[in-house]
Amino acid sequence: MKKLIFIQICIILFPYCTNKTLKKKIKKQNRLKHSQSPYLLQHASNPVDWYPWSEEAFILAKEENKPIFLSIGYSTCHWCHVMEHESFEDTIVAKQMNKYFINIKVDREEMPEIDHLYMSVCQAMTGRGGWPLTIIMTPDKEPFFAGTYFPKQGRRGQPGMLELIPSLANAWKNKQNEIKQSINQIQNYLIQINTSVQGEEWDEDMIHHTYKQYLKQFDPKYGGFGNAPKFPSTHNLIFLLRYSKIYSNATALEMVETTLQSIRKGGIFDHIGLGFHRYSTDEKWFLPHFEKMLYDQAMISIAYLEAYQLTRKKEYADVAREIFSYVLRAMQDKEGGFYSAEDADSEGEEGTFYIWEKDEIIKILGNEIGMLISKVYGFSKTGNFFDEATGETNGKNIPHLNKNLQLIAEDLNLPLDSLNQVIQSSREKLFQIRDKRIHPLKDDKILTDWNGLMISALALGGIVLDNDLYLKAAENASKFILSELQEDNGRLLKRFRKGKAGLPPHLDDYSFMIWGLLNLYEATFNTKYLSNAISFSEIMIEDFIDENGGFFIGSKNAEKLMVRAKDSYDGAIPSGNSVAVLNFFRIWKITGNTKWLTIANKTLKAFTIQAKKSPTGFAHMLTGFMFDLKNPKEFVIVLDSKNHNLNQIIKQIRKHYSPNMVVLIKDKSNPSDIEKISPWIAAYDMINNKPTYYICENFSCKQPTTNLKLALNYINQ
Repeated sequence: MKKLIFIQICIILFPYCTNKTLKKKIKKQNRLKHSQSPYLLQHASNPVDWYPWSEEAFILAKEENKPIFLSIGYSTCHWCHVMEHESFEDTIVAKQMNKYFINIKVDREEMPEIDHLYMSVCQAMTGRGGWPLTIIMTPDKEPFFAGTYFPKQGRRGQPGMLELIPSLANAWKNKQNEIKQSINQIQNYLIQINTSVQGEEWDEDMIHHTYKQYLKQFDPKYGGFGNAPKFPSTHNLIFLLRYSKIYSNATALEMVETTLQSIRKGGIFDHIGLGFHRYSTDEKWFLPHFEKMLYDQAMISIAYLEAYQLTRKKEYADVAREIFSYVLRAMQDKEGGFYSAEDADSEGEEGTFYIWEKDEIIKILGNEIGMLISKVYGFSKTGNFFDEATGETNGKNIPHLNKNLQLIAEDLNLPLDSLNQVIQSSREKLFQIRDKRIHPLKDDKILTDWNGLMISALALGGIVLDNDLYLKAAENASKFILSELQEDNGRLLKRFRKGKAGLPPHLDDYSFMIWGLLNLYEATFNTKYLSNAISFSEIMIEDFIDENGGFFIGSKNAEKLMVRAKDSYDGAIPSGNSVAVLNFFRIWKITGNTKWLTIANKTLKAFTIQAKKSPTGFAHMLTGFMFDLKNPKEFVIVLDSKNHNLNQIIKQIRKHYSPNMVVLIKDKSNPSDIEKISPWIAAYDMINNKPTYYICENFSCKQPTTNLKLALNYINQ
């Protein structure tokens, strides 16, 4: 396909008459003051006359014949803060924006379809993307100019806001033909990339090809894939863990272990407060972008849990526990839901909250322990954290480990247990001191989709680590979502904050919540979770499905944009389509209803061309495909829980890493809806009044047995 080249409206740089900056703060608030989004509220006192995304704004733009200045970001976005401080808080810039545009602010986490649609425009027009996302469009929502961050004043060949605004105003007045030509090209492009065409059936070669791509991209020294910046992107690791198990591939496991060990040692991990920062700006995982996202904690913990299941190495279980400790301490609302994120910035600077001076450590811990901890965490007098503004370290340090603790203990001539005790007690003291600092902003909105991911992770943690605290947290979050973010018609809402629920749902809200509910069923065997998962799946099909295959981001009832956008690429987190594939394969194995198999396969074929072209961008979808392809099993247990110890049986099963398996319980003394949901097990019964195990593949079962050891041998075949 020929590469599309868009017309980015020519920018004529005008000299600006003054560089005087007015520093007087404007206390008057704009229309964003009524928002529930912490990101929009950050901009409520800007002198820019911001509107939220609303019909009011578009009607006014038509009445006044003005283009829309659309700015998309999120509350923990560092460069969003920079652009706000430089331009949106500046009265000169604001005066021009208010004169020439109707200005709209969008929180990308609340409106992912709008963000995805216009980000794809930006990437096509400029060859790159990111946040803040800047779009100039007509009152009919048709974009004709796109970019990301713009400084106030132009520099290094990049136009600044003071040059950009009058140029765009001039284009709107005098270059309508060029604008219309650009809009037509953009619209054709959007239709093309969001139209599904059924491709070939997926095959096993795609799985092996993806593995080989990871092998080429792998960094054997520091782990991860590609060059800096590096993101954990742990759905890649989950794919490789399952590939390693299914194909007995030690190299795949080695890639995972190297990466998991490296990110735990690096500065991307918060060694004092626990949890992971969003990504590393360098190849060594040392210098992070300091924001913390709920979705990262969920996905990274899942990778560590599955690594522990496969290897039984305690270190991976410990990291999962550390992540959960952070989430339950810092990110959980008292009602059970989970907050979205913590900012990278505090006191106007990125990372300030997280860095230390060596003298500070010695003062807190004393000379002997302080020097030891400084060696452990790589602290020096000069510092290791470079200030972007000055290019100097100024004695500031990011805690990190240069090597694993066993080697550090050997270097210090200490037993590992003793070193761990010193680190733990010192960490707690440092945490108490750090807690008194000015904290980064916490984005306390509760999003349905990200809570679904955290429910998935905590439910898996309850299973793998045999921990009721994690399971209870997952159940409480599920209860919160189902009570506060579910409408009377059964449909979900997007966001909850300060007692108010609202915003239309998107595909991810359903896909991720279904994932969480399926994991909760496997953790508790309470069929209400399974019933809810199936109900949400039915709604998802009704509201989001594309008859040509796959699912749209927004529902059929959502606001109409230029096109209905569709997303399949696994980026920071898996796409809603990828998660849907694995969900539906699991539901098919549980229910025996081939409807779910058909939809899952049709979704796969909707993205065959893209997946073959960029296989590592479809890691989670390939994980779903691998689930169905490689001998998925149904493990059915029939027993009487009044006379048989179900917990002991389940613990034995859970010692085995069997990612391509579903487990069903038919309890003779505690009737449930399981036979209605899974009618194919209706005839299964106990033998000689003993717990009886049925191991099935494609609904063809081996001889039932009362011997658990024999049943476990079956699942490992």
